[in-house]
Amino acid sequence: MTGPMSEAALQAGLRDIRLPAEAPGDLAAEAAAALALALFAALLMSGALRLWTRAAAAPHDPHDVESLRHLPADRRRVALLHQLKARSPERFAALRGALYRPGGLGLADIEAAMSRDD
Repeated sequence: MTGPMSEAALQAGLRDIRLPAEAPGDLAAEAAAALALALFAALLMSGALRLWTRAAAAPHDPHDVESLRHLPADRRRVALLHQLKARSPERFAALRGALYRPGGLGLADIEAAMSRDD
């Protein structure tokens, strides 16, 4: 070892340090980083959308048919079928065959079955 360096010699030596303009795997690393950021953003957006749609659905009494009027037709149909199954399993079993037929049970049919059970 030659001895302690002066401050000027140390700063002159530091000025020579330069990073390469392009590192190996640069394009692949940038693509992986962009993909990771996009997946993270998609995860955040899906979580926010899930919370937003869950908050938009107003709570309702599961035994009150009138509280389901605000729901879209397909969700309302499913909710009515769940209520019918809970209230009257034998009536639900009788209607189950018509559920999957084309032009089968409509909302009016399910509501009529619900009113017969009350």
